[in-house]
Amino acid sequence: MLRPIFTRVSHGAPVAAARRSISTTAVAHLPPRPAYQPRTYNKPAATAAAFTSPASAAAPAPSPAPAPAAPSPAPAAAEPAAEEPVLPELEGEDWSRSYAGLSSKRFSKEAADVLMAPIDPEDIECKPDGLIYLPEIKYRRILNRAFGPGGWGLAPRTNVQIDKNVVSREYALICEGRLVSIARGEQDYFDASGIPTATEAAKSNALLRCCKDLGVASELWDPRFIRKWKAKYAVEVWCEDRTGKKKKAWRRKDDPKLTYPLKET
Repeated sequence: MLRPIFTRVSHGAPVAAARRSISTTAVAHLPPRPAYQPRTYNKPAATAAAFTSPASAAAPAPSPAPAPAAPSPAPAAAEPAAEEPVLPELEGEDWSRSYAGLSSKRFSKEAADVLMAPIDPEDIECKPDGLIYLPEIKYRRILNRAFGPGGWGLAPRTNVQIDKNVVSREYALICEGRLVSIARGEQDYFDASGIPTATEAAKSNALLRCCKDLGVASELWDPRFIRKWKAKYAVEVWCEDRTGKKKKAWRRKDDPKLTYPLKET
């Protein structure tokens, strides 16, 4: 332990000299400092190897040189684009409004003979209410014989009109590129699901009406012919409906008895 040493300093002595005297006296009484010994550390092998100088470390194996890239194939020559065929512009009439060719020229004698030929009585059908008619398909066969398939057609002139239980539409009959006749076809229907079928039936009905102007099956519009045909080929019979009510109905003489919806008694 150091003991304080008091040195009397005169009022006239410098303060710095007194401080040096005290510092020298205190250092003289300190114990001697032990000799410096550097510390040693036991480093692991991995750590020691990590601190190995670059000169003593083995040189790393050279990495293999990258293989030369295969030359890219030369781009194929672009094939010339195929030329799109130029379609001719179709020129035609707007048959929803046009009357082109109406009564402008007579049909050939050969076509007229086919159109106005008398119909075979065996082709005529009879409905239970006594109305006689020619099936729609036979009108088409007559037109095909007169003008050939593709030589005639029906062009709609209006949209389909759907009323309560009735579908109708106006059509134009075009033969050899000329307007021949215009008629509105109609057909009854009982349910909304039957509208497509009724629309097709209305088209057939319009065809029958248009063919009147060409003289096809014109006998069916002649009251005298109708009476003669019914007297010779048809018969009126008694029938019962589903409620048991009796009524008269017509059928061809060579047809079997009526069964539905009227049952012949």
